[in-house]
Amino acid sequence: MTRCVQADISGIPIGNGARLALIAGPCVIESKSHTQRLAESIKGICGELGIPFVFKASFDKANRSSIASFRGPGIDQGLSILQHVKESLDVPVVSDIHESGQAHAAGEVLDCIQIPAFLCRQTDLLAAAAATGRCVNVKKGQFLSPEEMSNVAGKLTECGCSNFLMTERGTFFGYHRLVNDMTALARMKAFAPVVYDATHSCQLPGGSGTMSGGNREFTPMLAAAAVAAGADAIFMEVHDKPDEAKSDPATVFPLDGLRELLIKLIRLGEAVRDG
Repeated sequence: MTRCVQADISGIPIGNGARLALIAGPCVIESKSHTQRLAESIKGICGELGIPFVFKASFDKANRSSIASFRGPGIDQGLSILQHVKESLDVPVVSDIHESGQAHAAGEVLDCIQIPAFLCRQTDLLAAAAATGRCVNVKKGQFLSPEEMSNVAGKLTECGCSNFLMTERGTFFGYHRLVNDMTALARMKAFAPVVYDATHSCQLPGGSGTMSGGNREFTPMLAAAAVAAGADAIFMEVHDKPDEAKSDPATVFPLDGLRELLIKLIRLGEAVRDG
């Protein structure tokens, strides 16, 4: 297996000494206008601060707790919305796929294809993502050790993909609880550049019965810890009205607090690099 030292999302380098990048956006596409508005706002903040930015939004949340939960517009309309964001704002876009049959269409639009944590061991899904030629971001399953992600890296490289990321998003600790082992970031760097998911790491999976709960107030602390531990990029789900979000309202980070948090993370990242 060949280690992926640095990933590239349409010209944005991640890892191997590159500047800390941000992957952010709403958990799910709620509407075209809302998605566009959030993308514009986040890009504006990142542009002001000089942070490389990749926009993220899911076109389908196929792993919601309840069948009645809002899932998004679906692949056709969702990819059309992401295409518009990409072209109108000149920003790379990422979304997740849940079935191998979605990979080809997604690869025609997305700059990075994301594999959800629950599906990170699905060989056919990884192979289909690799075949698109796009960067692939694989979220580490809550049930896996960092070292087991070497098998994920092996599947991707065997399928011809040498441009991939791994994302840490917490490990199951009993029922409805996630904990973070920051050593996982260093351990997964043996295989690929590492992203830290600062909002899902605050999740209480299934903790609210028909939906996941969470504690978004811990997002800044965990994001700072991850940057100090050497994360190459931070992943955050962001919303202008968090409590009204149609997915993960307990953990999405408020847009009006993003600038302040990013300033702190930049300063921390510079201190870490300067030794």
